[in-house]
Amino acid sequence: MGILSSLSPREVFGFFEEICAIPHGSGNTKQISRYLAEFAKKRSLKYRQDELGNVIIWKKASQGYEDREPIMLQGHMDMVSVKKPQSTINMEKEGLRLAVEGDTLFARETSLGGDDGIALAYELALLDTDTLPHPPLECVFTVDEEIGLLGAQAIDLSDCLSQRLINLDSEEEGIFLAGCAGGMRVDCHLPWQREEVQGICCTVRIGGLLGGHSGAEIHRGRANSNVLAGRFLLYAKEKVTLRLVDIEGGLADNAIPRETAMKLLVADPFGLVQAAEEFDRMLKLEYAAKDPGIFCCLEQHEPGSCFAVTREDTLKVATLIGCLPNGVQSYSGEIEGLVESSLNMGLLNSSKVGLSLGFSLRSSFESAKNGLKQQLFALTESLGGSSQATGDYPGWAYRKDSPLREKMAEVYEKMYGRQPEIQAIHAGLECGFFQEKIPQLDCVSIGPDMKDIHTTEETMSISSVCRTWEFLCQVLREV
Repeated sequence: MGILSSLSPREVFGFFEEICAIPHGSGNTKQISRYLAEFAKKRSLKYRQDELGNVIIWKKASQGYEDREPIMLQGHMDMVSVKKPQSTINMEKEGLRLAVEGDTLFARETSLGGDDGIALAYELALLDTDTLPHPPLECVFTVDEEIGLLGAQAIDLSDCLSQRLINLDSEEEGIFLAGCAGGMRVDCHLPWQREEVQGICCTVRIGGLLGGHSGAEIHRGRANSNVLAGRFLLYAKEKVTLRLVDIEGGLADNAIPRETAMKLLVADPFGLVQAAEEFDRMLKLEYAAKDPGIFCCLEQHEPGSCFAVTREDTLKVATLIGCLPNGVQSYSGEIEGLVESSLNMGLLNSSKVGLSLGFSLRSSFESAKNGLKQQLFALTESLGGSSQATGDYPGWAYRKDSPLREKMAEVYEKMYGRQPEIQAIHAGLECGFFQEKIPQLDCVSIGPDMKDIHTTEETMSISSVCRTWEFLCQVLREV
């Protein structure tokens, strides 16, 4: 008996539990792709699996629906795999440890991957059933959405007939998404020189942050631990002569980092201890409402020698991290409250030869997105570094006329007695790539209630999964 076997709808949660037993973090989707292909083979369903691992499964219409136009359902296989520092789970080789408390489903000490495992579960339940009426289905499963929508960019849809797409990658029930920002990843590299120096090493840690999705949560003004690390370096260098030894922060470019640790070398730690205490007090005041658990702490190590970054290059690091743009850059002039352009310094990693920074850039305008990219390139190059952009993906333009959206809204109002909210979002969705490949494609994105996606606090509402399933099934009956 599975942990979720008592939950309803049983067929959906059954497949979700099977998915969670398979490691499927971004870049590690071969096993889940094989699972989907085997699913289709066992049921004699037509399918196609490409070299990247994208899978499309076709199912004929149920009896009485043969004359209906086909509809495409779509979700992505990969999840953002993050775990708590004390967790012993190997997320590249082990499944998730699911748990239920009341109406809440979560994974112990890790992210849940409801984004977008629940989409796969919905699609598999529809492909598996013989009792639910539906038009011809084209179920699309893409890889590596979370690291640049790579699967959606590469997938071949030339043998698909659908002119309507229900994307299942949203996190709020009752909200129909009808547009999204485009984005890209930018990686910056700053080389440095090291030299052997005597002194006392201290580890300064900035943590206790809420973090979150860099598209869905960027407007909340939550702290970014990587940005604060740069700010601390600029603050501390005014009080003490220091050299950087190592710095690490963040888990993914599109997740707001929650903790950053810096190892610093000083001759006398008194000034650094004082700076850390003052910085901690400042952060607690500034972020009392937005990040109430924030802290800056210092751990002092034994005196000795180590290969530290030179003073000159330490200053370059402080300048780069402390001065690069981050967070919301502009809001939409058309849709109130919608972030128009933003960027997130999601990753900081140091090596023997230099510092690497990973950014997620988003904008509703291609020109603004490129403008942010040029800023990062120029600032990094001015300090002797280099940058590259990857994973560039288009936005999904809002369509005023959408027969699919209108029909789904009609079904929703009939079922629940109220109109759904129609929104565009700042986070990236794969619909832009799908519209590029099928220009007249009519798209809507829906999903059940989830909170804190891309974090170890991620949860999904069980009752919302059930309601969204019932709504999806009714849409397929009537569309």
